[in-house]
Amino acid sequence: MQPSDLKLETGNKSFAGAPEGLDGLVLADVARANPQTCIVHIARDEHRMAAMAEALSFFAPDVDLLEFPAWDCLPYDRVSPAPGIMAKRLSVLSLLMGQREAENPLIVLTTVNAALQKIPPRQIIAKSGFSAKPGQNVSMDDLQAHLQHNGFTRTGTVVDRGDYAVRGGIIDIYPSGSENPVRLDFFGDTLESIREFDVETQRTTKQLKLLNLNPANEVILNDETIARFRTAYKSRFGGDASQDPLYEAISSARRYQGMEHWLPLFYGEMATLFDYTGNSIAVLDHLSREAIVSRNEQLEDYYKARKKTDSEGTFGSAPYNPLEIGELYLDDANWAELISQYPLANLSPFDVPEQTGVEIVHAGGKQGRSFAAERSLRDANIYELVAKHLAMLVQSGKRVVVAAWSEGARDRLETILKDHGVSPIASAKSWAQVQNRDREIISTVVLGVESGFESDDLAVVAEQDILGDRMVRRTRKTRRAADFIAELSSLEAGDLVVHVDHGIGKFEGLKTIDIAGAPRDCLHLTYLGGDRLFLPVENIELLSRYGNEDAGVRLDKLGGGAWQARKAKLKKRVRDIAASLIKTAAARELRKGAIFATPEGLYDEFAARFPFTETEDQLDAINAVLEDFQKGKPMDRLICGDVGFGKTEVAMRTAFVAVMAGKQVAIVVPTTLLARQHYAS
Repeated sequence: MQPSDLKLETGNKSFAGAPEGLDGLVLADVARANPQTCIVHIARDEHRMAAMAEALSFFAPDVDLLEFPAWDCLPYDRVSPAPGIMAKRLSVLSLLMGQREAENPLIVLTTVNAALQKIPPRQIIAKSGFSAKPGQNVSMDDLQAHLQHNGFTRTGTVVDRGDYAVRGGIIDIYPSGSENPVRLDFFGDTLESIREFDVETQRTTKQLKLLNLNPANEVILNDETIARFRTAYKSRFGGDASQDPLYEAISSARRYQGMEHWLPLFYGEMATLFDYTGNSIAVLDHLSREAIVSRNEQLEDYYKARKKTDSEGTFGSAPYNPLEIGELYLDDANWAELISQYPLANLSPFDVPEQTGVEIVHAGGKQGRSFAAERSLRDANIYELVAKHLAMLVQSGKRVVVAAWSEGARDRLETILKDHGVSPIASAKSWAQVQNRDREIISTVVLGVESGFESDDLAVVAEQDILGDRMVRRTRKTRRAADFIAELSSLEAGDLVVHVDHGIGKFEGLKTIDIAGAPRDCLHLTYLGGDRLFLPVENIELLSRYGNEDAGVRLDKLGGGAWQARKAKLKKRVRDIAASLIKTAAARELRKGAIFATPEGLYDEFAARFPFTETEDQLDAINAVLEDFQKGKPMDRLICGDVGFGKTEVAMRTAFVAVMAGKQVAIVVPTTLLARQHYAS
């Protein structure tokens, strides 16, 4: 492509021959060629947006990247979007309104669902910010009122974005656009310090000189917006609105689950994402136009379903008065009018037919080779075929990259390919490192693309092309046991706690003290006789909560023997219970059971097709059950977890192993509805 092909000032262009993966390189080139313009890439769904973000992070680290997701709830739902989703959206909107100091090109990644949805106007977000510096006079009461108006939720401890907690002269806040929460330390109404801390360890990570807060919810509840909502709601839906739970809650300045679906009633007029991006170029993902049509049809279906019950509840639920689709979303006509105001680019992996008014630019790419057919052949050696294919690509003069989903997978692939004669081959940590190498060197990188691609001078072979779905696993963030905070993080001053060595004491709050000339965050505990103990927050695992009943409880004395005596008595009771359990376990060990071996290959293929990444707890449960299957002993396990946390996935994996071992599996559930749900799963 020529530099002029990438410039978009007016009109409509289609980039043909840009398969997924290569389209990220094309998008980055468009952004660099139009540095004073915001590039808005509209992906067909969240999965494609995430894939594009990963490709751009690798191929274009010089480009500033923002991701604007859609709400994660259904249209006209009774539930609100997740706090983390709203936090990310509001953070992006605030950044787009600010003055960009960086000179890097800017790309905003969003989805069809997000682009079609109307959002709060710029002036509302601009007026809802808050900033402060250490040393300033800041009223704690005014700050708490601001947090409540702007969607923050008061909790015992901050866990998620949008939470805040108050303990004496300390306010903890988890800002919507921050990786970590912050701790504001007050002396009266003087803000003494602002410290960022780790949400799991509670340890201070750094001191901050400035705090900027964005709203945590797209509904700002202040006197003005509440009055506007009350007037608009009664005008639209009439009747005795005071009996409507939504109307009653908003009138009382209380947040109501799902109130975001009446967003226009709070603000009067609404905006779109393009009102925030300013001078923009719209780039449509492959199949985005079809996704727009499908979304509008879906909106119509959901609206009609809600309209049927607009005057009466269903199954005892409150009435639901839906707004017209055009008030919340852009319909076909409004979308066409909006998008016509900006230069437009389309990305396609295929050749594009000639169209009137559309300039076609050929990116020169195609989808890479997949070894799926060869994998199904029993006698085929996949790695030998891959080695020959890589050699052919190098001989053609292309720069060759092998992309894996994780560092471990990359290292394994590199080792195996070396064993099959691929040389020279070496890992690379960045695209710049790949570009600086001789073309004869094959580079292995961590890049989560689902399929490879080829262009005139580049060939990317994806791990999934070689090994199939079995090896596709995104990296999971692990948490060390030492960093895990128990329920103590929700303590308030005056609560009783139990120290493993010193017994029952009273929690007085957090206090910063100097130890060896360095400040340390400590938990302040008091014991009988006024004895005090300062426990560093990193040793919080030594404490547990006493319970719910504090009345009549006698504190222990530091260094006293009463606590140790009670511990000794309890240990004896534990030994007696353990002895009974050991006898039961011994009897079970003497019995014989069937052995169910996990079928390699087939099991991996089955497990790889689950749409969600397993959590650490799921993996622990799955591995424990599969290990028991292979012991030849009777098994009796309880898989315990909250609704929607993946218990069925654990059961399906174990059922698969049992069926492959020639056994029948029965799933017994208490209700017909639950049986249908499991059958559909």
